[in-house]
Amino acid sequence: MKKTYKIEVDCANCANLMEDAAKKTAGVKTATVNFMTQKMIVEFEDGQEPGTVMQEVYKNCKKVEDDCVIYL
Repeated sequence: MKKTYKIEVDCANCANLMEDAAKKTAGVKTATVNFMTQKMIVEFEDGQEPGTVMQEVYKNCKKVEDDCVIYL
């Protein structure tokens, strides 16, 4: 399952850091962060609950970019 989330991030490098953090989160099959559109597209592994996984994605993104926002 793929879902798109609106985000707020200040620079392209920060977006790349967020993308890497999201990809490393358990339950995420793949993730893409687009700085220009301010969106994150996440594909979840089979059987994973998107809401639960996105809470962890958000925590991991905050570790690398503390002023990022993901609208869940």
